[in-house]
Amino acid sequence: MRYPRGERVLRRSRGPWALTQMVVGAAILAVLVWRLGTGPFLEPLRRIDAWSLAAAAGIAVPTTVCCAWRWRLVSRGLGSELPLRAAIGAYYRSQFLNTVLPGGVLGDAHRAVRRGRDVGDVGHAFRVVVWERTAGQMVQLALTMVVLLVLPSPLRSSMPLVAGSVVAAALAAVLIARTLPRRGPSALARIGRALVTDVRYGLLAWRVWPGVVLTSAVVVTGHAATFLIAARAAGSTASPVQLLPLVMLVLLATALPTNIAGWGPREGGAAWVFALAGLGAAQGVATAVMYGLMVLVATLPGAVALMAQWLRPESKAMGPAAGARGGPYPHRRRPAAAVLEGTARG
Repeated sequence: MRYPRGERVLRRSRGPWALTQMVVGAAILAVLVWRLGTGPFLEPLRRIDAWSLAAAAGIAVPTTVCCAWRWRLVSRGLGSELPLRAAIGAYYRSQFLNTVLPGGVLGDAHRAVRRGRDVGDVGHAFRVVVWERTAGQMVQLALTMVVLLVLPSPLRSSMPLVAGSVVAAALAAVLIARTLPRRGPSALARIGRALVTDVRYGLLAWRVWPGVVLTSAVVVTGHAATFLIAARAAGSTASPVQLLPLVMLVLLATALPTNIAGWGPREGGAAWVFALAGLGAAQGVATAVMYGLMVLVATLPGAVALMAQWLRPESKAMGPAAGARGGPYPHRRRPAAAVLEGTARG
């Protein structure tokens, strides 16, 4: 049986790659238990309280709305209208799946496949989700560098070199993209045209990028606030100014797709940065575990939305792909779609 490209990606992600992710995440957790014991993992279960869980759930509401709004902006830029209400429900579902499934990205793959089925173009939906998540992570990286440059931390002295390296890498990526051929039938030329079209209309259009930056900043702020609450609930007495640079680094580690339902790199990264700051690796692990529990509870509305989706029949809840069906952006959508179709044939 032939599957659309996006659905084949989702099916492959359940095979060897998923096993590799689980092995890496399990190895990190095993090393932490070996070095620190089970105390940092079990203590948060005793210390967690209703106020912390309620705060995490409350913060998750505006951050999820902002994530859905960012998705909607990128989708509109690439030529397909996405109702905000449907986007919020889909984003809650994807966050819950990211939290309980290995890798941390299967929820986004599910969101892309569901959206693709609704609009009749899974490949287009996958591209939108990939660019939306990439834009959010780029803003997160930029904010992390700003925090590390401004606030005192063990890495502050090396941050100018790190920031310079990141800027140099970004410039190199831009130069490489500009050198890709724009004409001709070759696969490289088609990929180059697709990248330029997607970035121009999906990220850098003046109706898109300000909203993407704003929503991503709100999302990062919400995640950082949740982590600070988790640190306090886990027993940390460090000030928010001392903790914030560490939190931003741990959040970057959380984005790594080598985990078991979100666990692994987050705890390893927290152990490293907390120990580096003199706060103790055990305190870092306990804070990361507390954060994981709070996030799990905060994403439970996604489980409810997922059950509701399974119980109701298939519908076009997310609306049609405007560019594919003569909507307001046919000139934006068609070139990139044609490029990808040509690449698939090649």
